[in-house]
Amino acid sequence: MPATLVQKIIARAAGKEAVRPGEIVTCQVDLALLLDSGGPRRIWPRLKELGVGVWDPDKIVLMTDHFVPAVDAQSAAILKLTREFAKEFRIKNFFDMQGIGHVVLMEQGLLQPGMFACGGDSHSTNGGAFGCYMAGFGAIEMTGVVVTGEIWMQVPETIRVNWDGKFPNGVVAKDISLHLCRELGMDNAFRVVEFGGNTISNMDMMERTVLTNMAAELGAETGLIEPDEITLESIRAAGVEPAVDALEWCSDPGAHYLATHEFNASTLAPQVAAPHKPSNTGPADDYCDVQIDQAYIGACVGAKLSDLHMVAEVLKGRKVSKGTRLLVAPSSNKAMAVAAEDGTLATIVAAGATLLPTGCGACAGLGAGILADDEVCISSTNRNFQGRMGANSSQVYLGSPYTVAASAVAGRITDPRDML
Repeated sequence: MPATLVQKIIARAAGKEAVRPGEIVTCQVDLALLLDSGGPRRIWPRLKELGVGVWDPDKIVLMTDHFVPAVDAQSAAILKLTREFAKEFRIKNFFDMQGIGHVVLMEQGLLQPGMFACGGDSHSTNGGAFGCYMAGFGAIEMTGVVVTGEIWMQVPETIRVNWDGKFPNGVVAKDISLHLCRELGMDNAFRVVEFGGNTISNMDMMERTVLTNMAAELGAETGLIEPDEITLESIRAAGVEPAVDALEWCSDPGAHYLATHEFNASTLAPQVAAPHKPSNTGPADDYCDVQIDQAYIGACVGAKLSDLHMVAEVLKGRKVSKGTRLLVAPSSNKAMAVAAEDGTLATIVAAGATLLPTGCGACAGLGAGILADDEVCISSTNRNFQGRMGANSSQVYLGSPYTVAASAVAGRITDPRDML
């Protein structure tokens, strides 16, 4: 029978010729991503209690990104424990304060089409842009993965989402993701969203990861994009040779989809999600009367190098509005270094922005940039749940880096096309 991409990946990982949606299988894990937030500090005590170690240190990738740099003694202790875990179990792929894990994983060329990977964070779905299965799991499930190298799962159904057409100026992948949160809802459990169409095939890898990353906001198991030459070039740019069968990982013609949705990118306007759900979305112009206290560029989904370039494009020759603060936390050290070299950071700082260290930061309610009571923020992050970025009474709107930067200049939520 024709199979979808996720069925093919799971079948290989389960050692079976084929699998069907709803079937429960046990999969061999190719890569396990642990982060300081829910990794060693949650898993190591269980390993000690069980008297066991890790199944394969070469298949474990460990990152510090949530609690960096340490802002209090508790954060410092978490980071110390994470570093001790890496040393104890000889984790060679340990990236300490190098950036947000999902972005660093891509920069290091650690993902290949057809892989079956697990991550200890809900936005591990970011990796699906490389044509591999990568989903987020809790600390208990990740403990099992770390010990055995296996995990059981129910084979998910696949929803196919096709986008065709050319973006209008100022519209990007983030606008697609916010629009889909409204159109498809946030309750797509036991489903995978497979993205296709010429809009997607013309995106670079940084933009594609926005779509798979925010499959988590759709409530899906993960998001997937079939690999192509752009995928392979991204892997090569990281200094790694793509797998010989990389381009073979695709859905078969005639494969069964639970649903197929067709969208036209040329008619999409910049989108904004109002508090307190990513699905509470509409065109940016619907919110043009909303005054803001803070604009935040950050997170795995909203502060990559391409995102920083969008921000600089808006800010060049302009200033952040008086009474509004613009905070920028690049997603990785590499992104920050390149942005410094090409003049992007100089443009951003000259406009009046404050540059923050790399890391998850205020997106996860940690470090610098959290909000006080009743403050209003527009952010390039992926979630705006109540209290996520600070006080429960604060309000967070979501938008693309273009929209966030334009709003910082105007002092209110703004359609960025007026500044491009």
